[in-house]
Amino acid sequence: MKKKYIDLFAGCGGLSLGFETAGFELGFAVEKSPMAGETFYHNLIKNIKAPDEWNKYLLKSAEDKLKAGLYIGETISLLEKPELLKATKENLGEIDLIVGGPPCQGFSLAGKRNPKDHRNELPWQFLEYVEIFKPKAVLMENVLGMRSRFSKHDEDAPFTKIKNLLETGFGEDKESTQYVVQELQLNAMHYGVPQYRPRVLLLAIRKDIADKQNLFATDDIWNSSDYFKGNEGSPLCPIPTIKEKDILSVKDAIGDFFAEPEDNSRYLDKLNSKSGFKKTIKGNNAHCENNNLRQHSEKTQLRFRLYQYFALNGITTKVFNLAAKYSATKDKVFYDQIDLEINKCTFPATSPDGTILANTEGELIALIISLETKKHSQRPLKLNSPSPTVVSVPDDVIHPIVPRTMTVREQARFQSFPDYFEFRSKETTGGARRRIDVPQYTQVGNAVPPLMAKAIAEHIKKILDKS
Repeated sequence: MKKKYIDLFAGCGGLSLGFETAGFELGFAVEKSPMAGETFYHNLIKNIKAPDEWNKYLLKSAEDKLKAGLYIGETISLLEKPELLKATKENLGEIDLIVGGPPCQGFSLAGKRNPKDHRNELPWQFLEYVEIFKPKAVLMENVLGMRSRFSKHDEDAPFTKIKNLLETGFGEDKESTQYVVQELQLNAMHYGVPQYRPRVLLLAIRKDIADKQNLFATDDIWNSSDYFKGNEGSPLCPIPTIKEKDILSVKDAIGDFFAEPEDNSRYLDKLNSKSGFKKTIKGNNAHCENNNLRQHSEKTQLRFRLYQYFALNGITTKVFNLAAKYSATKDKVFYDQIDLEINKCTFPATSPDGTILANTEGELIALIISLETKKHSQRPLKLNSPSPTVVSVPDDVIHPIVPRTMTVREQARFQSFPDYFEFRSKETTGGARRRIDVPQYTQVGNAVPPLMAKAIAEHIKKILDKS
């Protein structure tokens, strides 16, 4: 029988995809954004075919949505329907696992140690689901900052508070909500994901199960990089699935998109088979959605080519600060400093796509001055290194060869989403809508990498299979 899980703050479904791949079965998921929810539903519940199908789903009752497997709304709004949750619990039977990544900013322990006294705070809502369903295991994921102590207010870090509650128990029946909790700092690149993405997680096993298996947690957080130093941590620590020397790169992730046709199959064959990445991304589906190329003005493309050229030649974007100062003052001191910064360049200066940028030092300085801009935080990816952490707004990341920013699919590759996984709703948004909308780029950036989720899921499943 498959292990049943609940996914809270589910987003587009990165965690769920990993757990489903590892053999878990979804009880239900909760996601407040209809945009991210549409992607979750389309890929993990039912393929959307009719144009108005999703809008009709949003009009369904909470009961019907729970039966289908995806509730769209705030986690608090479902908690305010206790009879519905009670009926859902009876219908689903025992829940093995609750997963999710509730935002923890401002998390407080003021007042009673009871989630119902803090229903406006998302971690308390997460814990209230734990109190209701009493799962065998709990997995909570978040960014590294959630381990930082609020020194200004002399308060423990949010994750520390949550860990302490899971260990000591909470709610009306504390013994049923006591867990053995392992604090983890995992980097996605250690689990076959071509991306440097450190995250903190709490992996908790219910105390009655942990005691029977003699499971214990380390006193301090366990870092996945520790494994390569000979430290395997506790039985609750999911060890890396890839050797340190085999960590995947940007080229591994998207090389088939820009390889010559005759080199394409050869490239894919070179992917490290042990990582599972080739099988994950390609599957049995050659078609690839969400790969709309980004369009930029000629001047922007030229600036991108210059960034790429500088990155290859070890030149920092400091030259643009100097160019801005020279443009404002015409002081030769700044011109000479630019000249000094680029003295290691060889000519003709050529960008990765073969465009000649300048034939002489003077031409290159003139080009730098003509392209000076106040914003120069954009950086090209390094072909032979993992992608930096994928974020919700991709404007600062440039393709390593082509003068443009990355597509949704390329970002999804860095996150280890398979090519068949289609991101729904609009591609991007801007302005004030960024506070409300969760378009495709944001969905990708906010997700837990499915390959890392799968590794954790397989680890949890081994523990639960023994219970």
